[in-house]
Amino acid sequence: MSQKIYEMVTDRIVKLLESGVVPWRRPWKSGAAVNWLTQKPYRGINAVLLEAGEYATFKRITEAGGTVKKGAKGEIVVFWKWLEKENGETGKTEKIPLLRYYKVFNIATQCEGLESKRSDEPVYEHDPIEEAEQLITGFTDRPPIQFAPGRAFYRPSKDTISVPPLEDYRQPEEYYCTLFHELVHSTGHSKRLDRSGITELAAFGDENYSKEELIAELGAAMLCGVSGIDNTTIDNSAAYINGWLRALKDDKRMIVQAAGKAQRAADYIQGVRYEADDEE
Repeated sequence: MSQKIYEMVTDRIVKLLESGVVPWRRPWKSGAAVNWLTQKPYRGINAVLLEAGEYATFKRITEAGGTVKKGAKGEIVVFWKWLEKENGETGKTEKIPLLRYYKVFNIATQCEGLESKRSDEPVYEHDPIEEAEQLITGFTDRPPIQFAPGRAFYRPSKDTISVPPLEDYRQPEEYYCTLFHELVHSTGHSKRLDRSGITELAAFGDENYSKEELIAELGAAMLCGVSGIDNTTIDNSAAYINGWLRALKDDKRMIVQAAGKAQRAADYIQGVRYEADDEE
């Protein structure tokens, strides 16, 4: 049954790629990085340096009655401080910019004893999708899953997954598609299927990275099909895949090659293991 679903998903994605697809979007709410006390978003380079969430300094946290978790490492926030200095030649006072920094901690993941001050962020109430939950819990040697707003990723060096929680998504199907994507990435770890896109250092957008993204999104679409999730997630997957195909010079053959690895990853998550002689 899974084999037929895999083929149907792959065929549908290829057809969508051939006909044109909608632009890719993040399915979860944005959740910008903000100052915990003032709720003002960080700007400039700080908005890039910080993952989504609420942040406060060690001093602010302790003054508010909270604590920083043991071993937590603060994130850098940079700012310009203007110093006044007299010009020896002109006698005029000049302002000289001095780049400074301080460290902040994410109150949701690195602190205890503080409550979120966000009031304008929507919270979506969803019932879990049972078939999808069974796939996740059935992945016997899956990495730990952490839940934090604003970003989804798999970190091979620590073998951990982080995704925004279910209540951050407008549709529950989008949550499972996102989580499946990261779970497929995790199958590439050296102790699982040992895929080069995960085990070898790859730069963002290079061929190895692009191929791994194809595998992860195809695998996610396959798992969505197995768990009966609506086809609208496949439309989004096709759009995402189209972006990586452009990085691979629109080589549609990559879909066929990636589909084989995606199928192996989807099978692995479902508990199907292959003998060495069965390797492609």
